[in-house]
Amino acid sequence: MGGERRPLPAKAVIAALVAVTVLLGGGAALSMSGDDGVKQERRADGLPHKTDTIKRQDLSSRTRVDGTLGYAEERKLNAGAPGTVTWLPDSGTVIKRDEALYEADGAKVRLLYGARPMYRKLKAGDKGPDVRQLKQNLRDLGHGAGLTVDEEFTPGTAEALKRWQKSHGLKQTGETGPEQISFAPGSVRVANKEAAVGGQAAPGSPVLTVSGAEREARIKLDASDADIAVQGSEVEVLLPGGGKAQGKIASVDRETAPDDGKGKGGGPDQSPQVTVRVTFVDPPQVKGMDQAPVTVELKGETRESVLTVPVNALLALPAGGFGIQVVEDGKVREVPVELGMFGQGRVEVSGSGLKDGMKVGVPKT
Repeated sequence: MGGERRPLPAKAVIAALVAVTVLLGGGAALSMSGDDGVKQERRADGLPHKTDTIKRQDLSSRTRVDGTLGYAEERKLNAGAPGTVTWLPDSGTVIKRDEALYEADGAKVRLLYGARPMYRKLKAGDKGPDVRQLKQNLRDLGHGAGLTVDEEFTPGTAEALKRWQKSHGLKQTGETGPEQISFAPGSVRVANKEAAVGGQAAPGSPVLTVSGAEREARIKLDASDADIAVQGSEVEVLLPGGGKAQGKIASVDRETAPDDGKGKGGGPDQSPQVTVRVTFVDPPQVKGMDQAPVTVELKGETRESVLTVPVNALLALPAGGFGIQVVEDGKVREVPVELGMFGQGRVEVSGSGLKDGMKVGVPKT
């Protein structure tokens, strides 16, 4: 990328023009020059009926890929302690910090934030990253303003925990465990219920299927095209109903596997795919049903300060190669050009004497 540009073979350029036409929804046309071709339409004085200008600009190659609107990857939420399931949230419910995930034997298990799961009873003298998570949550919830957030369960941690237990009507023991708390990296959305009210919960058995609460889009690319999706790069997502939202590529799963046959083409000969996850800059603005279709526009490569003309200004010259009609001083002359990047309905050109602002002929529409 960004290296020396060479003229493309005629077949490759025509293929690129077709791709641009499809991308833009039509409107691009390739004109022919010469007696055996279709001439660019001209007026009686020999000038084109319509002109555009050569522009010096930054040009980006863009690719649009169909995808789906969803939520972060789903996972099973397992029970932390035995008991009879007495309450479960409805599918689609978003659960935030300190809210109840489910209830067993009449006792609510609440969500706190942290990457490490709650796997043991936490009490005075314990140490570890799960202790740090607990202390951070107690501080954030206003129960431990003076706590030092480290990995040691101190007497101050126990006092802060007692205040948290009191706020929920629990016995104030200063100890806690999986029967009271479940850790997750952030808010969760209930996708499915895996248990039933009245059924038995057991440690390690699934109670709910949950996902992240914020929306994301997913697309699939052929493995050979994976380089156009760069983690951290900005994209634009066309939403259901015609809205747009800005996003960033959060991850590119390069563990390729053949399509399951449900996608385009199907069958064993389907190209290996990679999955691209897109998160949104402003998640609350993103509306739409789960699995609704979206289109993700990948910006791709950018060429800075290059001369460009509309794609349909190109002429296929009889001797081979491509040119444009330059209109100057009431006259028309054909100038051979070398082609660079295509994007945004325009193409990068270079050739003898070309300048920003020159008029070029285009087909009459």
